[in-house]
Amino acid sequence: MSFSELGLIPEILQAVADAGYTTPTPIQRQAIPVVLAGHDVMGGAQTGTGKTAGFTLPLLNRLAPHASASTSPARHPVRALILAPTRELAMQVHESVRMYSKHLPLRSTCIYGGVDMNPQIQELRRGIEIVIATPGRLLDHVQQKTIALGQVEMLVLDEADRMLDMGFIPDIRRILALLPAKRQSLLFSATFSDEIKKLADQMLKNPQLIEVARRNMVSETIDHVVHPVSSGLKRNLLAHLVRHEEESQVLVFVDTKFGCSRLAHFLERHDISADSIHGDKSQQARTETLENFKSGKVRVLVATDVAARGLDIEDLPSVINFELPHTAEDYVHRIGRTGRAGKKGKAVSLVSSEERHRLADIQKLIKLEIRQEIVPGYDPEPDFHDAEGGRRKRGSPSPAAARGVDAPAAGERRKRGERETRETREPRERSPQRARQPSHIAPDGFDFSKPYEQRNPSAPADSEAAAELRGSHKAQRPIAFLLGGLGRKH
Repeated sequence: MSFSELGLIPEILQAVADAGYTTPTPIQRQAIPVVLAGHDVMGGAQTGTGKTAGFTLPLLNRLAPHASASTSPARHPVRALILAPTRELAMQVHESVRMYSKHLPLRSTCIYGGVDMNPQIQELRRGIEIVIATPGRLLDHVQQKTIALGQVEMLVLDEADRMLDMGFIPDIRRILALLPAKRQSLLFSATFSDEIKKLADQMLKNPQLIEVARRNMVSETIDHVVHPVSSGLKRNLLAHLVRHEEESQVLVFVDTKFGCSRLAHFLERHDISADSIHGDKSQQARTETLENFKSGKVRVLVATDVAARGLDIEDLPSVINFELPHTAEDYVHRIGRTGRAGKKGKAVSLVSSEERHRLADIQKLIKLEIRQEIVPGYDPEPDFHDAEGGRRKRGSPSPAAARGVDAPAAGERRKRGERETRETREPRERSPQRARQPSHIAPDGFDFSKPYEQRNPSAPADSEAAAELRGSHKAQRPIAFLLGGLGRKH
């Protein structure tokens, strides 16, 4: 099947041909006719299989009758809204829209946070049909009354599960309330969770579910490998792998922004060209870093999960998980940066003992047992193979036995335990038992149940003690009841 058989107009077919594409991917073959027919769609496919074109091409085709060369902003209202969770993904979608609409007089723009709003406001004022936006910045424009959404005909949520993870769902619901009830809605994602299906029930009307592969499946062209390693040796192992890998460029994923910058500096100190990208960097710095990586000026790009969605790097040979993601679905998106469009890729994960439960969750999600290879000189912790809470199956060898250490026989362990118990019990039996005192008697003999008696400072201490022993009683001075006194005068 070719693109010409999908019912697209000649202007779009020409743009597709200019981009060098001749055969649609499975998600494009199934999604484009359904979207052209006006149905709501819930689409899922492996990352890197062409989901963006799967909704961009039919969207442009449906908006083509509204295309106008007029310079009047009134002739260019916002007719399509595409929401993306990150700036990088929004910019990637915008590039696709511009590429496929270059033969149509349709205007598009991309709005996201982290940059000045004024240029975006000027762009919106001249009239825009297609807006690609991140939810937070879009609501900023709504609040400033610089965008009107009353004529939106098509809504697209790209990577909806990522929006859920990043806490955008309340913003999404606010945006949905601003849109016309009569519209076409498309929801695309690489993974589907139960929460995403609930969101789809709220925003889609009789949607058609399109999944070209089983849910959460990863590309078969990616080779997965796990290197068990001690957490203290991870940085050295990473430097070792980068030096000895034949691939020119590597994308490395970490969990935190601080760890991202530190790891990039570590690699730089070891004469490895590296840079970092994370949420604390300005948009200009992030764009420059990506351009340097794509052009080959930077060999290693260290990134947080903000870069897991939206990075479209041609022929990226290798992805390394310096730290496994907390959410198993994020593993699918991370490694989806390699092995795209049927090309070979490699996904390497450096796993310490405390990350074993994350590895188990990932293998369960993708239904694949990832092979493990220990790199000589970079051994894991001794408890790596027993890191799942110490829950060994009955009859399985202990960690000591696994390391070749002779464990004492059962009879020897029993005798040693009895000897230790007897030795700790005998001194206690030989020690004289103390007479138990009432709880109101202090160790020095003071009785807390008796009223407070002020001692005569002029009398010697010895005489006072003797008087107490003889049971002599001194005149009692009334004091407050809360201090243990009599509470009233006699």
